[in-house]
Amino acid sequence: MRSQYSWTQKSKEIRERANHLCEVCRDKKIYTCNGLEVHHITKVKDDNSLLLDNYNLICLCVEHHKQADRGEIDAEYLRQLAKKREDAQ
Repeated sequence: MRSQYSWTQKSKEIRERANHLCEVCRDKKIYTCNGLEVHHITKVKDDNSLLLDNYNLICLCVEHHKQADRGEIDAEYLRQLAKKREDAQ
């Protein structure tokens, strides 16, 4: 499903909306623009309706993406960052 054109476009859009920066790093006043990935805060397998929902997607560096996948970064914190990004648009 993620290889579909719609996911590719949405992933690009989220990176652009995040100004091509890791949103967790940026919140800590660190500006990381390499190795960016788009993370589903609520996993697609848990709620497929959120696949392309801007408020469920966040731009992360590789390390923060791994931490988020392991549950080491609070999902509510990630949602707040995504909301802050969307509200600023």
